Amino acid sequence: MKHELFNGKTIDDAINKAIVELRISSDQLEYVVVDKGSTGILGIGSRPAVIEAWAKDSLVGTAREFLDNLFETMNMEVEVVGSYNEEERTMNLDLQGDDMGILIGKRGQTLDSLQYLTSLVVNKNSHEYIRVKLDIENYRERREDSLENLARSCAAKVKKTKKPIVLEPMNPYERRIIHSCLQSDRNVITSSEGEEPYRHVVISLKRSSGKKYEKKDEGLAPEEA
Repeated sequence: MKHELFNGKTIDDAINKAIVELRISSDQLEYVVVDKGSTGILGIGSRPAVIEAWAKDSLVGTAREFLDNLFETMNMEVEVVGSYNEEERTMNLDLQGDDMGILIGKRGQTLDSLQYLTSLVVNKNSHEYIRVKLDIENYRERREDSLENLARSCAAKVKKTKKPIVLEPMNPYERRIIHSCLQSDRNVITSSEGEEPYRHVVISLKRSSGKKYEKKDEGLAPEEA
């Protein structure tokens, strides 16, 4: 991890400054004292305490270092705030900065790519799979709300017109949101059709043919009763 110098009136002040600027907890900090500092005589000849500090090699630190280097190459100033739930083996990373739209991309495609690359880095030396979620300004939540509204609106239209509706191509995560939103609707059925990256959801009127439907993969498929 990157080593940096921090100073303060005392060693404790320098340590607190390092924790804040490195965006880590105290137990993730490692440091060595460069200069204990001095109060001088009546304030004359005083000098600050200086430490060389860095974050311990942690999973979040590994992800942050990868993203920091990537954004530095892109000449972008982006703050990466992260947390890791060891019990659930999930890592949440939030990107903060100006003009974040370029990192979201069309329908979140750029954000998905960044999440995929970060997941590869985090899981490279991990014995168990760690789920990485990368987000920007709650984009994931806002997108989920938007897709659920779309699903309900299209379902209402299908019930009114009796005609199926084909949605735009979506990634597996977004298709699952549509399927999940409408799985309890008694009048419509959802299915995924096509090949990636053009795979899309079709919302159709449910047939009363004595068949029942169950969720398979990210879609809903008929199963003989």
